Amino acid sequence: MPFRTRTAVSGAILATAAVLLCPAAAAARPAAAPGAPPGWSAAPAPADGAAPSAADRPYFYLAGAPGTVMNDRLSLRNPGGRAVTVRLRGSGGWLAFAAKEVTVPPRTRATVPFTVTVPPDAAPGHRSATVIATAGGTGRRADRRDAVPVHLRVTGPVLAALTVENMSVRGRGGAAVIRYTLVNRGNTVLTPRLAVRADGLFGPVLRRAARTLPDRLAPGQSADLTETWDGPPELDAVHVRLTVTADGGAHGSATASYTALPWGVVAGPAVLLAGAGGLVVVRRRRRAKGAGDRSGGGPVRSAGGAARPPEGQAADPAAELASSGSGARG
Repeated sequence: MPFRTRTAVSGAILATAAVLLCPAAAAARPAAAPGAPPGWSAAPAPADGAAPSAADRPYFYLAGAPGTVMNDRLSLRNPGGRAVTVRLRGSGGWLAFAAKEVTVPPRTRATVPFTVTVPPDAAPGHRSATVIATAGGTGRRADRRDAVPVHLRVTGPVLAALTVENMSVRGRGGAAVIRYTLVNRGNTVLTPRLAVRADGLFGPVLRRAARTLPDRLAPGQSADLTETWDGPPELDAVHVRLTVTADGGAHGSATASYTALPWGVVAGPAVLLAGAGGLVVVRRRRRAKGAGDRSGGGPVRSAGGAARPPEGQAADPAAELASSGSGARG
């Protein structure tokens, strides 16, 4: 992970640049000759003042708590017969050199102090950077570059915490898509592992063993991810669970429900309900019409007591004869 820019070189460190060169070369510093031979090298300076070598210290290693400033030294060696001007920079902003450009006389070794400042809010864990030394060439001679790795460990309590959020399951064609968000709630970089399981009304329908996800999550970082489920059950109520783990004891899980119904299963009951509703309406209308006929279409009595058939209905001859006979006797 690249370092972040947080600090500048202090005045005391800048003053140290006055003793960059060894005493033998400090009396006279010849100007850098163009086309300097590529015989110079850069390496971590040994503590005992001996000539640096890859076997002594192949890289820088520093460890400190957030907010601390650590010091180390880079050694530049020029065994050739011409002076070499070397430009220095770090791949991370936590590094600051006493001098960004150093001229090393022939057959001389120069030592350049530098600092690594750990920001107060830096999360515990490992970081990496590079000290890059470059000497220019002329004509067809390209710049020569030498790089020394820097390994830094930020000390302090490590908290590994991971959550699964915004989980949902939706059908799409013959598959289902599981959407979710992973959030690193701790202070260390995590490489999550995901396991998926789903259980229906009649038992397990999906089992996926834990596998490592391709993305790493920095502290506070979140990632929106998807998981495709081919061939989910067509008629079942499914309970889906995601479980995510990471080194350091990080653990998170989330659940969501998923119910898939084929179109025929959904449309069939709807059609039946619509048909049943239509029959009820028709029956109610028929009953209402029949009640109206009975209330207004019965026989009507005349003034003499004889029954008169409703309008449009033929009279009963026997009834008429009986009516006329009773009237004669009276």
